[in-house]
Amino acid sequence: MQPAEAVAKNSTKGGSQERVWKSDLYQLQQEAPKPQPVLSVVENKNTKYFGAEHHGSISHSHSVKLLTEDGMYLVRTSRDGQQTLSIRISGAVKNFKIFFDENDRTFFVKNKRFGTIGDLVADGLVTMYIENKAGSYLEKMYSYDNYEKSPYMTLNRLKMKTLEKTKKMKSGNNNFGEEKKRDSYDKAHSFKTYNFKGLNWCEFCGNFLWGFSAQGVKCDDCGFSAHHKCSEKVPSDCCPDLSNLRGIFGVDLTTLTKALKTSRPFVVDKCVEEIERRGLANAEGLYRVPGFSDHVENLKMAFDKDGEKTELSPVVFDNVNVIAGTLKLFLRLLPIPIITFEVHPMLCSAAENRVLSEQVSALKLAVNCLPVAHYHTLKYLVEHLARVASSAETNKMSAHNIATVFAPTLMPALELPSLNSQGGIPGMDTEIAVIEAIITNHSLIF
Repeated sequence: MQPAEAVAKNSTKGGSQERVWKSDLYQLQQEAPKPQPVLSVVENKNTKYFGAEHHGSISHSHSVKLLTEDGMYLVRTSRDGQQTLSIRISGAVKNFKIFFDENDRTFFVKNKRFGTIGDLVADGLVTMYIENKAGSYLEKMYSYDNYEKSPYMTLNRLKMKTLEKTKKMKSGNNNFGEEKKRDSYDKAHSFKTYNFKGLNWCEFCGNFLWGFSAQGVKCDDCGFSAHHKCSEKVPSDCCPDLSNLRGIFGVDLTTLTKALKTSRPFVVDKCVEEIERRGLANAEGLYRVPGFSDHVENLKMAFDKDGEKTELSPVVFDNVNVIAGTLKLFLRLLPIPIITFEVHPMLCSAAENRVLSEQVSALKLAVNCLPVAHYHTLKYLVEHLARVASSAETNKMSAHNIATVFAPTLMPALELPSLNSQGGIPGMDTEIAVIEAIITNHSLIF
C-alpha cells in the first residue's frame, strides 16, 4: 500500500488509537517533490538578494513554460513590482509573494523564516504535498479531541496517577477549610513555536510534525510538543520538568511548585527556617537592613546550582541580613508577584472597609482568589512575618514597618508610577495598609 493510500485508509478508521505514533504523514513528507531551482543565465538587480533563481520581470505564462516538473521553482518580478516565488506542485504552478529581510538575512512568505530560498521551498513543497494528498486526513486530525487517549497520556499515565495520588494526599492534609478545593495546581502550558530537529511527533494527536522549520510548538516548562492547532486543545495540566527550567529565581510560582512537586518553593522555606533558627528578637532591622549585595548574589547562585542542598549555616553566611535579602530578591524576581495583578485591586478595595470584621472578610475573600501556589506561599510568609512583628520591641520591626518593606515586592504597582504634583513618585500607602492588615489578622484570613 502506498503512503498516500494508507493515509486515506487511516482517515476512515473513526479516530481509533491503534498506535501511539502514526507515521503516515512522515511517509508523505519523504515522497514529496524535492526543490529544483531553475536558474537564470542573465543577472539582474535582484540577483544580489535572490540569487540565480531570480529571472527578472518575466510573466506568469513564461514561468509556466520554464517549470516543467514538480519541485521546480524560480523567483520573478511581477507587474506590480513585487517579488513572486513560482513553484510547480501537483502539475500546476503556484505563485507566492516572497520577501527578504535585510536585518536577519532571511526569506519568508508567511510567518516562517528561512536562511535560503531552497529551504523555504523544501518546507513549502512538503506542506502543499501533504495538504493535497491528505486533506481529509488533516481535517480529521485537527478535529481529534481525545486527550485521554493521546500519546502523552498513554506514555505518562503512571506519572499522572502518581501526581494525582500526591495531590489527594495533600488535599486530605489541608486544614484551611474552603481553600482545599483549590489545591489542583492547574497550569497552562507555555507553548512557543519551535524548530524541531530530527523526526518528531505531536504528543496530542500522534501524527508527524512535518516540515523543516517551525513545525509546531513546544512547552518551555514541560517539553510537550504539538501541532499549532492541536496545542489549542491541550488542557492546563502542565507538569514542569526541572531540567527545562533555567534556575530557581525568576520562575513563576505555579511552574516552580509543579516542577518541585511542593506547595511552596523550597527557597522560601529554607530562608525562613534559617532566619528563625538564629532568633527573631535580636535581629534589629530584619528585612529593612540590606545584606551585602555580593553575598546575596552568591547565595542566589548557590540556590540555582545546589537547590535544596544549599548550605545556609552561619559558617557559610554569618550575616542573617544576607539570607533575608536573598528571600526578598527571590520574591522580587517573580514574573507574577505573590499577590497577582488580578487580586491586587480586590485587596486595596477590601482595605477601605472601616469596620474590622467586614475588612477581614473582604481580605479573606480576595486572598482566596489567589492561585494555589501563591496562596500557600503568602500564607507561610505572612505567618513568619507575624512572628517577626511579635518581637518588634527588640527588633524594631512592627507590622507596619514590615509592610512598608514588603509592599513594593508583594504588591508592585499595576502601572509605571507617574510623578505627583510635587514632582515625586506617589507612595504605596494603600498597599502598605493591605499588607499590615493581612499580617495583623493572618489567623482570621488564612
